Amino acid sequence: MLSKLQLRKEPVMKSIAYVGMDVHQKEIRVAMVDGESGELVSEHVIDNNEDRVRKLMRKLRTGRELNCCYEAGGCGYVLQRWLAAMSIPCAVIAPSLIPRRPGERVKTDRRDALKLASLYRAGELTQVHVPSRGQERGRALVRARETLRREVLRSKHYVLKFLQCRALVYREGRNWTQRHWRYLRRLRFEGPEDVSYRELLALLEFKLEQMKRIEAAVAELAGEEPYRSVVPRLRCYRGIDTLTAMVLVSELWDMRRFATAGQLMSYMGLVPQEHSSGARRWQGSITKTGNAYCRRILVESAWH
Repeated sequence: MLSKLQLRKEPVMKSIAYVGMDVHQKEIRVAMVDGESGELVSEHVIDNNEDRVRKLMRKLRTGRELNCCYEAGGCGYVLQRWLAAMSIPCAVIAPSLIPRRPGERVKTDRRDALKLASLYRAGELTQVHVPSRGQERGRALVRARETLRREVLRSKHYVLKFLQCRALVYREGRNWTQRHWRYLRRLRFEGPEDVSYRELLALLEFKLEQMKRIEAAVAELAGEEPYRSVVPRLRCYRGIDTLTAMVLVSELWDMRRFATAGQLMSYMGLVPQEHSSGARRWQGSITKTGNAYCRRILVESAWH
């Protein structure tokens, strides 16, 4: 008679596969390589919707353990969350840190997907931090304020360049003070020229009103958890107020994921370029890589 130990089935060992995905608005190019040999196992092109992704992943992970990745881009983190809901690990890769050969001149979706899978298998890719849905909502509000700031600056240039072309330069003080605004509103032109100027000035005033509303919304969000416990601490530093603190919190979120201050500064491109060899050492200007929004905010804070 067979014992219970002899009747016990041996566990089925699953093979490991790496899946690279080149994600676009309408479709996804998928390449899967074997975890041991690194050889291409299969390729697929599917529509970018949850049902098609789920169907393909159920097919690919039959007898396999999948490790997926794709480049961070305009499609956000939606695909990563679809796969996480299926308990499939998916890394979002920093595009600027993907290794590239000097002689590589051909770029296609098929090559990109296969390259991602192969480099992910080799451990050559750098992942980005994937925010939660709550973190992403707060970040969207703060980034909308930054977008509107650029729009306000653009409209100010429209008004000033319109006047400059007509030799009207304000010389009685600084631009955009209350006195300057009174000067702008007093100006009159003839015919269509006056219509153009009035519309440009009205567009600027409309954007400034939008800016006030969105800044009020950011300040209101700063008073809610989890921001309420972090923003006041950052405001203790000189040059940092509510808006600056909200940018740093929404973009970096948890600074403890950086082991050292140098890693944090490197993430924002605030470390010098360096090209050293032997006894020769050369350091240049800052690298300006990584999060440009945080970098600009910190530089402006340092000016204050």
